[in-house]
Amino acid sequence: MASDELSSKLNRRLKIEEGGPEAAVGAGHANGADDEHEKSATANADTELGAKLMRRGELNDGVGEHHQPSMKVFNPYTEFKEFSRKQIKDMEKMFKQYDSEKDNFIDLMELKLMMEKLGAPQTHLGLKNMIKEVDEDLDGKLSFREFLLIFRKAAAGELAEDSGLHALARLSEIDVSTEGVKGAKSFFEAKVQAINESNRFEAEIRQEQEEKKKLAEEKKQRQAAFKNLQSAFK
Repeated sequence: MASDELSSKLNRRLKIEEGGPEAAVGAGHANGADDEHEKSATANADTELGAKLMRRGELNDGVGEHHQPSMKVFNPYTEFKEFSRKQIKDMEKMFKQYDSEKDNFIDLMELKLMMEKLGAPQTHLGLKNMIKEVDEDLDGKLSFREFLLIFRKAAAGELAEDSGLHALARLSEIDVSTEGVKGAKSFFEAKVQAINESNRFEAEIRQEQEEKKKLAEEKKQRQAAFKNLQSAFK
């Protein structure tokens, strides 16, 4: 029985070496598995590459994740020189007032509440359009810098009078003239007037201080001269 098994193994080995049917079947099975594995790997690579290319195209078109914000430190006083420090402080106070989540952003719902309290409620689409007009990093919410852009655009007359952003700037009551704001042009003029008045007020204070200093110096000199005169008669 052992010899029969050995004979069978030898015949099988001979057929394999001669390329018999059994060997062909075995080789075909092995080659087929390799082909399937190679096809699967190629398909996965093509899918991954296609996904990366699609993602890159979306980012280039501004879809999906927003653009990374600049690492440059934002200084409102140097970037928005058209506004005085007091005006920027007032804008910052208003921004923080409506930033209810205290995350340094005004999102859609916070903007909705702001516009309602200002007496100019907006539709959901209107609110989204307001954000979109100044949303430079495409994150769907307003940073403080983007909030300041609203007032810059209003001052430059770049906002439509029937837009939500124009209503926000007009109703904010941030350091505007006593005549009120009737449009972007008058808004800009009011800002210029406010800056000029502030500069004039500071100049008047400095002049008063210089006059007081001058009078004090003259008084000191008269007292010294009087003492010298007294000492001469002693």
